[in-house]
Amino acid sequence: MHMLKPRRPGALLPFVFIVLTTLFATPFLHAQQDDDVVHVNTDLVVLNVTVTDKAGQYVPGLRLSDLKIFEDGQEVPPDLIAGFSVHEAPFASVVLLDTSSSMETRLSLARSAAIRFLDKLREEDVAAVYKFDSKVEQVQEFSTGRDLAPMAFGLRAKGMTTLNDAIVDAAKALAERPEKRKAIIVLSDGMDTYSKATSDKALESALAVGATIYAVDMSASEGGVFRNQQSVSVLKNFAEKSGGLFVATPGGPALRDAFTNIAEELGHQYTVAYRPLNRARDGRWRKLDVKVSRPDLIVRTRKMYRAPKG
Repeated sequence: MHMLKPRRPGALLPFVFIVLTTLFATPFLHAQQDDDVVHVNTDLVVLNVTVTDKAGQYVPGLRLSDLKIFEDGQEVPPDLIAGFSVHEAPFASVVLLDTSSSMETRLSLARSAAIRFLDKLREEDVAAVYKFDSKVEQVQEFSTGRDLAPMAFGLRAKGMTTLNDAIVDAAKALAERPEKRKAIIVLSDGMDTYSKATSDKALESALAVGATIYAVDMSASEGGVFRNQQSVSVLKNFAEKSGGLFVATPGGPALRDAFTNIAEELGHQYTVAYRPLNRARDGRWRKLDVKVSRPDLIVRTRKMYRAPKG
């Protein structure tokens, strides 16, 4: 993790959340210098916030005073803000590659997209690759390596689509990772035909571990207007609710630019930690919103979190 440069007094609050092991509903942990003793402190909601201009470029230099956090429509007061960070942090990601029969004409493009994403990661970032058709399988373990595993080049399009199950499995894998920033990259035509999990369950699984979903629409025009609209709707919902990004059917330079932007965005986010307004441990979902003082900027973050229960 990069060291932070000195800033003016008041620009940053203490980074009390740096050693969090998940993005919410886990005790805040403080480790002593030997990293062997861990003390439970409090529960925090941690948000990874992306701020871009209208051209989609990351906007640096914002301060905590430029952001307002809302929980269920109520603004979180300054005294509940526990931390604010603007440093570049490593992230863990899972690339989900749709290899179902509906992807037959676009599997090569999807594979190229996965290669492009891996190539754009930084030295400290880790990524795993899964493929999904009638079942979900890991193609590549979490690694800092930037080459796609040879197995990926032998994949063939076949079977049904288990998109929701793939997202659930990706969330489970990310839950075991120590990185504070986590992402799921979906390369799919969006039409789930065989999952045990619902799309709501898939989204909840991603939100529960603080994973941002970046969905790349690989649907083709020959699928029909209605089918394509359904695909787009599913993928957009995953991206928007998790604070990620939806990329329309890509190709050529558009695809390369999309993955360059996604990789850069994941490494340049603002992180805000706060103590919840509603302290009830009822297991219910709370709505989240973040607003920025400058009207020309666009803010993205996850739309909800689930309170701990019991």
